[in-house]
Amino acid sequence: MRIEKDFIGSVELASDYLFGIHTWRGSENFRFNEMKIDKDFFKSVLEIKKAAAIANEKAGILDTKIKNAIVKGIDKAIEEIEHYIPDLNPYQGGAGTSVNMAANELGANLALIELNRNPGDYKHISPTSHLNLSQSTNDVIPSAVRITLMRKTQLLHDAIEKLLSVFQKKEKEFSSILKIGRTQLQDAMPLSLGQEFGAWGDALARFRWRLSKAIDWIREINLSGTAVGTGINADKSYSYNVIEELRNITKLPIALSRNCVDGTQNGDQIVELSGIIKTGAVTIKKICSDLRILSSGPNCGIGEITLPPIQAGSSIMPGKVNPVMLEAGEQIALKVIAGDTLVSSAISESNLELIQFMPLASHTLFENIDLFKGVCEKLVSYISEISANKEKIDYYLNRSSAVATLLSPAIGYDKAADFVKKAFEKNRPVIELIRESGIITEKELNNLLKPEIMASPGLPVPEVKK
Repeated sequence: MRIEKDFIGSVELASDYLFGIHTWRGSENFRFNEMKIDKDFFKSVLEIKKAAAIANEKAGILDTKIKNAIVKGIDKAIEEIEHYIPDLNPYQGGAGTSVNMAANELGANLALIELNRNPGDYKHISPTSHLNLSQSTNDVIPSAVRITLMRKTQLLHDAIEKLLSVFQKKEKEFSSILKIGRTQLQDAMPLSLGQEFGAWGDALARFRWRLSKAIDWIREINLSGTAVGTGINADKSYSYNVIEELRNITKLPIALSRNCVDGTQNGDQIVELSGIIKTGAVTIKKICSDLRILSSGPNCGIGEITLPPIQAGSSIMPGKVNPVMLEAGEQIALKVIAGDTLVSSAISESNLELIQFMPLASHTLFENIDLFKGVCEKLVSYISEISANKEKIDYYLNRSSAVATLLSPAIGYDKAADFVKKAFEKNRPVIELIRESGIITEKELNNLLKPEIMASPGLPVPEVKK
């Protein structure tokens, strides 16, 4: 065991405990449940500590031997990040101070081990004097949040791109299948099944574009601003070097905030990113809902498309298959939509020079993006296996009033309405009654029923028999 002290008191820690008194206090104070901080986020904090050590050494204010030990220790932690996540709940007070100190203590103790010294031997390498040199929680944590968001947003972008590709393939595959459209869940004009998938794809394409722009909006970080953004206690040459080193480490297009006071106290870019992701969740929610409606039944519902059977749907009804992946997609979309409100509220609670509720805002957004990305990746293979039920599609199309509507410019609205009324009364397809009437030839009718005619702008009106 070893004893560590701070101005509040002292605690006894295991001799091989790689963190310190500040991490221990944070772990004890915020032990609300078993949740831990996001591993990608902690990795970003460690990368900042590595960049800071290199920049401080270049500025001549950190010994080279200490810098090398810090870099080696942190590299080890980053490589095996799952084993080095501190026992800290994501919902914590202090604007992330416990996370920053955890990285400082871990970096110091791993560096001490590199120098064949014991953890806690802080007179040689200190968590505050060396690991936190030229830094503050208030520039480290917001910077780490943005770095993490850049990476997670790019992964979500890539998942959406793959999902978009599937919808584009389905658009081509189903382009020749004419079906009845529906507005207000009632029969409307025809369109192709491919056009429906194409419309969903276009919405995803817009979301993908928004994500690519959002990555640019959050790449400015306030690192070197220290406590309130003024850069107090940070060497001037450090300020220039730390951003360059961080770019090299992360391989991300990071830039220094044009105004670090602004970057320390404002989180509007994070709110905007959250809103963009919410917009994508709304799109996914609608797509999943629409696919559930079109696949409903399948025998006693619409059943125009068939979903892949990925698991048994009922513990009591044999052979039942439910749209479970679509239901999961809708639930995650709803969580993202609700989470956006939480992110906005947390950021709006910022007071004066600090976003003190950044832990709540950032972890909510991290979780939302991870879940959203995960379900989109699952939907790629799920959507690709959807098939069209041509028999059902044709059945509904033939019984619809769409054909009569298409002919109304030639035969008149009243006559077209008469065909629809008779079809309803006799419970027969409208198209059969039109055929029997001889009002247009079979050839003319077949030409009209082509997807490129019925689901396109304009309409060649056939010559009607007098």
